[in-house]
Amino acid sequence: MERLLSRSPARAFGALFALFAGTLLLDTGTLFTALAVAAAIGSAFAVCCLVAARSAPPVPGTRIRTAIRDRARRTAFLPQRDPDASGRSRPRAPGHALRTTTA
Repeated sequence: MERLLSRSPARAFGALFALFAGTLLLDTGTLFTALAVAAAIGSAFAVCCLVAARSAPPVPGTRIRTAIRDRARRTAFLPQRDPDASGRSRPRAPGHALRTTTA
């Protein structure tokens, strides 16, 4: 069974489903049996998904950096700046003009 799991998680799930298919197709099973079979198939599917996720090859860091850089270049808006940051003057309300700007 380990060899089957290491090859393909989908095959392992198929094998477990084939084992429980007899119980599902027979009308002699009780509600408890059907619930137990559904729980077993669900947990087997979760294990198969976990094995498949762990066996995926890692993505190189250069590919990730390139994707982030390309996305940043395609961005259509400028980043918002903090008006309260240190070194920035507060924007003034447009109520009355400053003496330095009037003639």
